[in-house]
Amino acid sequence: MNKIASFTVNHLDLLCGIYVSRRDYIGQECITTFDLRFTRPNVEAPMDTAGIHALEHLGATFLRNDEEWSNKTIYFGPMGCRTGFYVLFSGELSSEDILDVLRRMADYVLSYEGEIPGYSPRDCGNYLDNNLTLAKLYMKKYKEEVLDNPSPERMRYPD
Repeated sequence: MNKIASFTVNHLDLLCGIYVSRRDYIGQECITTFDLRFTRPNVEAPMDTAGIHALEHLGATFLRNDEEWSNKTIYFGPMGCRTGFYVLFSGELSSEDILDVLRRMADYVLSYEGEIPGYSPRDCGNYLDNNLTLAKLYMKKYKEEVLDNPSPERMRYPD
């Protein structure tokens, strides 16, 4: 079997960042998958599932309600390795194209108070595994390291 594209990324030199993971075409429509890397793979500890889960609920809620991006949002969810998230948008996009919406999403998460959206046994299959405090810690780190200081090495995969 062929190695899938995400396994060909050099994780040894990968920093926290915003990376174009792939572009897929369905007819004329382009879907861009972004790798939102919150922690350095194999260097920093992976994120705790409760924090990831809360970020998933908050991030997906924000993106699907954002006036500009709701109709472009295909998916927002965690990576199995627990080092970040994938977000899929319609359109042939670059990392720079999504900086503004990611900054607004970060502000939404960091200022969020109250019950996490979808926090009930009716709405979520593992609703008790959510931690807003951890979600905010992870987002604060990502905002400071990546969103507040975008640089080429945090927006293009290493060779």
